[in-house]
Amino acid sequence: MNPKIYLAPMSGVTDLAFRLISRESGAAHCFFEMLDAKATLYGHPGNKRLLKTLPKDLPIAAQLVGADPSVMLEAAEKLLAFVNISLLDINSACPAKKVIKKGAGAALLKDTPRLGKMVKSLADKLRIPVTVKLRTGFNRRDVAACARTAAICEANGAGSLFVHGRTMSQGYSGDVDYESVRAAKEAVKIPVFGSGNIFDPQMAKKMLDETGCDGITVARGALGNPWIFKNIENYLKSGAPSETPGLSAKKSMLKKHLSYIEKYKDISSDDKLGFMGKVAMWYLKGLYNASRIRAEICRVRSYRELIRLIDRQK
Repeated sequence: MNPKIYLAPMSGVTDLAFRLISRESGAAHCFFEMLDAKATLYGHPGNKRLLKTLPKDLPIAAQLVGADPSVMLEAAEKLLAFVNISLLDINSACPAKKVIKKGAGAALLKDTPRLGKMVKSLADKLRIPVTVKLRTGFNRRDVAACARTAAICEANGAGSLFVHGRTMSQGYSGDVDYESVRAAKEAVKIPVFGSGNIFDPQMAKKMLDETGCDGITVARGALGNPWIFKNIENYLKSGAPSETPGLSAKKSMLKKHLSYIEKYKDISSDDKLGFMGKVAMWYLKGLYNASRIRAEICRVRSYRELIRLIDRQK
């Protein structure tokens, strides 16, 4: 088996700059940030920024979140007319309260007939594969229910499943439920990708070994650590241990990442600088003087000043 490794969609994170730096570090398959179906359909200006891409940013997948199957289909068709995507993922995993209140995201786990209808509506009409992002349950772990939900998605035309090994109520904390991910994999014939706690190559292998899944998605493990993709690939092929990048390598990669933000991020100057500061702390986290660096980053007033601050770190 040669498992695929995807960069997962992360709201406010996986913009063009993040994807480019990840691709240069070994991420062959990437997602846009999660897109709201209604915002996509009705032309919210923020969505246009989220869909900024380049020819070298391929293959690229998209993920829609919504509660109404008809709105999801219209949004998907509009999206396909605008960008060339390799697959369209239905998000039935997002635990954000504002999403759950709308009956979208992980709320769909409580209404599998509607989820099935949504999958069928998109799979029957779209010219690209339709996939589904799931969690292992809503408020509690239920291995059998997770398997049934996976089978419902497959029966309605899903081409693959992405299963996060936690319930909605867990959010992004607590133990990963490998048993439920395995149950989902065993319930279907389509490819299943596992996610959750993949912060290093060893955890990637653990997900694959304990679930039998066909691939993995990397999310928070890539924050300030774009090397993770190549490290996972090498470890799975040869068992080679990862080389931890030194401060010099981190600074060099960080400055390249910031240069992409400066070039491609279409937001106000103040917002862009604040975003750069957040990205800088991903890379510099763990340094013995991280709290002092964080305070200094908050005081910088320009991109150039931030670069000079990074250069001074020893």
